Amino acid sequence: MRVRLTQLDGSLPNLALMKLAAWHRESGDEVVFTRQAERDLFEGDYERVYGSAIFRFTAPKLARFLAAWPGAIVGGTGTDSTATVEQITGEGFDRHDYSSHPTFEPSIGFTQRGCRLSCKFCVVPAKEGKARSTSTIAQIWRGPGHARKLHLLDNDFFGQPEVEWRARLAEIRDGGFRVCLNQGINVRQITPEAAEALASVEYRDDAFRERRIYTAWDNLKDEEVFFRGMDLLQEAGIPPKHVRAYMLVGYDKNETWERIWRRFDRMVERGIEPFPMVFDCRATDADRYRRLKQFQRWVVTGLYRAVPFRDYDASYKSRLSPVQPTDSPEFPVRM
Repeated sequence: MRVRLTQLDGSLPNLALMKLAAWHRESGDEVVFTRQAERDLFEGDYERVYGSAIFRFTAPKLARFLAAWPGAIVGGTGTDSTATVEQITGEGFDRHDYSSHPTFEPSIGFTQRGCRLSCKFCVVPAKEGKARSTSTIAQIWRGPGHARKLHLLDNDFFGQPEVEWRARLAEIRDGGFRVCLNQGINVRQITPEAAEALASVEYRDDAFRERRIYTAWDNLKDEEVFFRGMDLLQEAGIPPKHVRAYMLVGYDKNETWERIWRRFDRMVERGIEPFPMVFDCRATDADRYRRLKQFQRWVVTGLYRAVPFRDYDASYKSRLSPVQPTDSPEFPVRM
């Protein structure tokens, strides 16, 4: 059988497609991996076509893919499909084929699935349920001859039983692994014991170049508990400059710029790296969405350290119009 695996979004290798690749190749099938949605002019036919989309903003590309491949099997959080890989491979199959990603050095996977929280903007609780352990580091690592780099996709690493997260961190530490937890840890529920254990491993960013812990501060009401967790990290030896905190903006209909600036300013004052994540509110307020995207670009480029927001020209690298000074309380200009 000739099979097409299509990764429609995401910069990291897609675990679901990697599992399908392993299963089909072990079955003797020919597997073609691509990121192209449309059919190539000289592309042949396939007995089976798969497509995976993680993000909702991939919808236009997904539509083009389905138009080109109307019989395709699609899955992922960026779709409305309920199809799962296990429906094809069976529950017991857990091997992954990295051959379509020859330059990717880390081993990628989950030590746990699910989450303790039930945030309305997040699909994890509905898709994965409560936090639970799934794999050891030994099961995720590709083995001798491969880099001792781990890219863990856990949504709530410390949500699994303590005996399990302690065992995973011991595997990482004792095995000399560098680890990226780019989905973030829940700093609001961190304990002194968890902070101390986390500080004992070589945590890294997703490029494995810098020391980095990822977390989030999405609601202003969590200010006290967020900084309580930051205090625990710092006391354990993780300085604020090692922390990148995602801050959701544009989701709360009652959100004001004053509240956004409050979170941003407090993190900058502490030495934490803020990273705005803009909720897609274009359907209800396109102008607000545009302004939030300008704010996001100003922050993630690091220009907030050198250029006042009122002087930031967002059109420098895009076709968006520059931010214009205004006295509107809905969009206060920062001096």
